[in-house]
Amino acid sequence: MAHEGLMRCAANGAALTPVDFLEWTAATYPNVTAIVHGDTRWTYAEMRTAVRQLASQLAARGITAGDTVSAILPNTPPMVLLHYAVPMLGAVLNTLNTRLDAATIAFQLRHGDSKLLIVDSDFSALTAAALAQVENAPPAIDVLDPQAHAPGPRLSEIEFDSWLAAGDPAFTTPAIDDEWSPMALNYTSGTTGDPKGVVYHHRGAYLNAVNNAVVWSMPRHPVYLWTLPMFHCNGWCFPWTITLQAGTHVCLRRVDAASIYNAIADYGVTHLCGAPIVMNMLIHAKPADRRPLPHKVEVMTAAAPPPASVIQAMETQGFSITHVYGLTEVYGPVVYCAWKQEWDALQVEERARLKARQGVRYQLQAGLMVADPDTLEPVPADGKTLGEVFIRGNITMLGYLKNPSATEKAFAGGWFHTGDLAVLDPDGYIALKDRSKDIIISGGENISTIEVEGVLYQHPDVLEAAVVARPDEKWGETPCAFLLLKDGSTATEAEIIAHCRQHLAGFKVPKTIVFGALPKTSTGKVQKFILRDQAKAL
Repeated sequence: MAHEGLMRCAANGAALTPVDFLEWTAATYPNVTAIVHGDTRWTYAEMRTAVRQLASQLAARGITAGDTVSAILPNTPPMVLLHYAVPMLGAVLNTLNTRLDAATIAFQLRHGDSKLLIVDSDFSALTAAALAQVENAPPAIDVLDPQAHAPGPRLSEIEFDSWLAAGDPAFTTPAIDDEWSPMALNYTSGTTGDPKGVVYHHRGAYLNAVNNAVVWSMPRHPVYLWTLPMFHCNGWCFPWTITLQAGTHVCLRRVDAASIYNAIADYGVTHLCGAPIVMNMLIHAKPADRRPLPHKVEVMTAAAPPPASVIQAMETQGFSITHVYGLTEVYGPVVYCAWKQEWDALQVEERARLKARQGVRYQLQAGLMVADPDTLEPVPADGKTLGEVFIRGNITMLGYLKNPSATEKAFAGGWFHTGDLAVLDPDGYIALKDRSKDIIISGGENISTIEVEGVLYQHPDVLEAAVVARPDEKWGETPCAFLLLKDGSTATEAEIIAHCRQHLAGFKVPKTIVFGALPKTSTGKVQKFILRDQAKAL
C-alpha cells in the first residue's frame, strides 16, 4: 500500500490514560452512584468535581509532573479520588501498605522521593514513627474519617475534607501527552532485602483496566465491594475499571466476614476481589455473621493458588469464582482461567480442579509462556514438564525505580522473568506449581508444594497449610507441612499423613507435620523462608 496521504496526528490518535474514564462516565451517567461509604453517596458528577478540586489543591502545593504523592489509607473515598487526581497532574501515585512497619514505610518514602503524604487517622501513629526516620520528610495531610477505629495523633494542621472543599471545581489540566510516562509506584513485599519500587505507566494501567472488564464479562453498572486493598497493585487497576463501567465503588475500611455479607445484602454488591484468605473467611464465617446472598456474587481471586476444595466450597455457597494470576510487576493479574461452556457439564470436583489452574494470558497482554529459565525454550504442552513462567507486553512495568541492574535481569531475553514454576497443559492452560525457590527436590524428584498443600486443604480439619523442604540425609529434602487447624479440631499427625497417602504418591507425602499459626507478611502471604528455617531446626 502506498503511504502518500497517510499521517498520524491529533485527529486520529491520543495517549491512553485511565484518567479519561472519569470524564466519559461523569458526562454520560452524572447521576449514577459512584461511591458509597457508610451512609454517604457520591454521584459521578460529584466525584468528578471532587477529583478536580483535589487536583487543584495538589497543584497549589507544588505537585507537578513526575512528583510522587504517597497515601497511607484504607479503602475509602480519598483513596479512590487520588487514583484520578494524581495522574491527572502527570504525577505519580504511591499507595503504601498500611500493614507495614514504620522502618519499611520510611524506606519507601525516601526511595520514592515522596513530596506529599495523605494519611488516614487510623495510621497516623504508624506514620509519625516512619516520618521520624526520614530526613526532609514530606508534609502530611490528615484524613479524619468518622468511621476510623482508633485515630492517632494529628500530623498536620490540614484536614483533608475541608482542604478538598476549598479546591477549584472547574480545575482542568492539559491532556496526558505521553502514555509511557510514570503514573504509579508500587513496592514488592521485600521478604528478603529492601523492597523494589515497581513503576507503572498510563498505557499499561489503561489496558489492564479495560482487560479486567473483558475477562470478567463485567456488565455496565456493577456494584463493586472494595475487599481488595487499593495499595495492592493499585487495586489490580479496578479503581479505573469500575469507573469505566459506570459502576459503584463500595468502600470498606475493614475486611471481615460480617462486613462483606452485610454489604452484599445492603448495597447489592455484584463483584469483589481478594486473596484465598478472603474466600476462607467467607466459607468459615459464623452463622451470626452470614446473610443470605440475594444473587450470585462474582469473586476474582489471585495470590496463592486456591485449592480446588476452596473453590468448590465457595461456589456451593453461591459465589462464582474467576481465578487469575499475576505479580506486582504486571499491574496485578494478567493471566486467567478462561472458562469454557463445555466444562459446565462436569462434576463439581472436576470443575474446581480446572478452575484452580492459572490459565491463559489476558487478551491485551502480548505474551505468556512456560520455558526453560536459561535457554527460554518453551516446554512441551504435556502437563508435566516444569518451566518458568514468562510474560511480556503492554501490561508490564516500566522497570524497578533506581535499580537498573534488577530491571535488566528481570527483562533479559525480551521477557519478564516471574520466578514462578508451572507446567503447560495440552489445552494451552498453565498450571502453577511453585516459586522457583520453593520447589522440593526429594531423591531427584520434583515435588510441588502447591500440589501437597491442595491435598492438605481437602482435609476437613485444616484451615491453613504451608509446605516447605526439610533437609534429609537420605533423600536430600522431604516435605514438611505446617498446619493451622480449625477451632475444636483434634486431628493428629498420623491422621494427616494417612489422608495425604490416599491422594499423593508416596514420595510427596509430608514426612513431618507441625501444628500452629503460620507466619505471614504484611500482605497476608505465608513467610516460607521462616518456615524453611524452622524446618531445618527440627
